[in-house]
This record gives sequence, C-alpha cells and structure tokens, in this order.
Amino acid sequence: MVTVGVLALQGGFAEHLGLLKRAAHYLSIGREQRFVFDITEVRTPEQLAACDALVLPGGESTTLSLVAVQSGLLEPLREFVKISKKPVWGTCAGLILLCEEASATKRGGQELIGGLDVKVHRNHFGRQLQSFVQDVDLPFLTQGEKQKGAPFPAVFIRAPVVDQMLHQAGSPERTIEILAKYPSNGEGDDIVALRQGNVFGTSFHPELTDDVRIHVWWLDQVIKALPEN
Repeated sequence: MVTVGVLALQGGFAEHLGLLKRAAHYLSIGREQRFVFDITEVRTPEQLAACDALVLPGGESTTLSLVAVQSGLLEPLREFVKISKKPVWGTCAGLILLCEEASATKRGGQELIGGLDVKVHRNHFGRQLQSFVQDVDLPFLTQGEKQKGAPFPAVFIRAPVVDQMLHQAGSPERTIEILAKYPSNGEGDDIVALRQGNVFGTSFHPELTDDVRIHVWWLDQVIKALPEN
C-alpha cells in the first residue's frame, strides 16, 4: 500500500485527487498489482504522518500557509519535506510554498515550507484575467524514449516562476534539475518545472487538464523512492 496525500486546506485539491486516482489505475495495469495506491485528503498532522508522498495543490499561497499554521501543519510539513525527505509535488501555489524564498509577497510576507533552494516570483504572468493555456515541451516525460512526446497543455493561472537560484551545497540531493522552461518576453526563458531531490514543482496546473501524464510520471517517481526499490 502506497499512501499519497493531497493537502486539502484550500485550492484545487479535488482535481488532483481525481487525476491521481486515474494515474494510479493506469500504473496498476501491467504491474501485476504489486502496488496499491491509497489516494487521500490531508487536513491534519495525523493524516500527513500516514502518507508516503504528498501533493500541494494550486490555490492562494498566502491562504494555504495561514491555514497550515492554524491547523498545526506547518512544522509537520517542513519535517515531511526536509527531514523525512518524502516525495512532494507542488503546483502553482504549492510550488511557492516549497521554495525557500518568494518575492512579490503580500505585506508582512508569508510562511513557506521550503525544500527548493530557489527564489520564486509570485504572479509572474499577471492577474487572473491574464490566465492562459500554452503547449509546453516536457522532455522528462519521455526520457528513454526515441520519439518526442506531444507537448503538454499547461494551464497558467497567476502562475509563479523561479527567478533566482540560491546557494547550493555540493551533495547530489541538493542539485536542482530544470525540467521545463517557457519562453519569456524578456531575456532568457522562465523556469516552469524543476526538481531538487525529493521535491518536484510546476508553475502550471496539470490537474486542470485531462492529460494524466505528469501524474503518472510522478507516481512512478514515488514508487522508485520507496525503501524496497
């Protein structure tokens, strides 16, 4: 049994739950039912402690951090990510929470979980009305395959981007892998997907599409991270 939680304090947790269940069903086919996934909502420290992996959904990052503090979840979340080093995936607001620093925060700042040695810029692409869908190439979904996969329909809603790499230690687990970029209007490209050790983040919302590929890929990474593997 592999227990995968979705932080269900605010935001798009229901959509993640639905795609994770579809992805788990896909992975169960052809694996001789070796792994059984329990996809569950997480609202308390006790529920978090039962999880082998966790998704932090999109939503409003300031609200998510405030409710996490009020629920007694902030420190357990930090321990889950930084001490236990269990697989964690953050989308949009979830990505913001998983960064060590954030710019363009509201007055007084906000509490972050951390885990990614980067600084993120909130609402990089503008307000809600400036949301858009854009096909993005995600090479990590097709590693080892000869043919290039179809672009992913990335949904950007008040999306953040990584705008600064912070100091990294020399250990391999602290190496930041840039997994996808999106062409910016200025200089260079914006980082919209990255991984550092057990922490994976995307600026966009895969859960708001019918494309299950990223959820399948991430659950496969969770399996590979299990002690017996």
